Amino acid sequence: MQRRSRTINTGLILLLSQIVHVGINNIPPVTLAVLALNIWLFLNPVKPLYESCISVEKCYQKQDWQRLVLSPFHHADDWHLYFNMASMLWKGIKLERRLGSRWFAYIITTFSLLTGVVYLLLEFTLAEFMDEPDFRRSCAVGFSGVLFALKVLNNHYCPGGFVNVFGVPVSNRFACWAELIAIHFFSPGTSFAGHLAGILVGLMYTQGPLKRIMETCAGIFCSNTGYRGQQYYFNNSGNPRNSPPPFGFRLSPEEMRRQRLHRFDAQ
Repeated sequence: MQRRSRTINTGLILLLSQIVHVGINNIPPVTLAVLALNIWLFLNPVKPLYESCISVEKCYQKQDWQRLVLSPFHHADDWHLYFNMASMLWKGIKLERRLGSRWFAYIITTFSLLTGVVYLLLEFTLAEFMDEPDFRRSCAVGFSGVLFALKVLNNHYCPGGFVNVFGVPVSNRFACWAELIAIHFFSPGTSFAGHLAGILVGLMYTQGPLKRIMETCAGIFCSNTGYRGQQYYFNNSGNPRNSPPPFGFRLSPEEMRRQRLHRFDAQ
């Protein structure tokens, strides 16, 4: 197991202070568990980033499917972790209280795997359609695909109102698409395909057959979750409009080589 060097992680400190400000007792259990898991794996990564990120070349061609499990829960740096987990904090509070903890855990698990699969399909399609092999090698890591899927769910359950996207008020209905474009242009190095994959997974759940498929697979478990029509009330601190946009990072070959060198230096 690779441990990160002991440097000041400002993003991690800000994230912990935000969690303390909200209050651990005010964070539902699954949301809290997701935050804890991501922080733990940031400090104690199972594998270095170049062995955790997902790409068509690594997952499909080399059959390294464990990356589908590892990639959502590893982050490139402390700021990547901060933006994603701060966003998860507010989205989790909102959605877990509405859907119930067991069904929300089911959603997180399903979305974590499915966003990776859709990402690979998008990259493979682009590589074939544009005859550009770099799309097969494009490697992504981070939780932002899942967060975009959760944003689609949240906007589905709360369709009214506006959100602020980089200083521009945007209707909740179009917020995901506005953030997708804005992050792509204003944050170089982020994974457009990874974010798009999250939106598509969210739409598969709200507009497509995914929710019914999940209910069928859940069987008896689904009947005990009580997620249908379950409503909770909480103060405005749980408003997802206060959350920063999620970010997912695409690792270039140079970054992957740098991570490899850092790993050897750490040993």
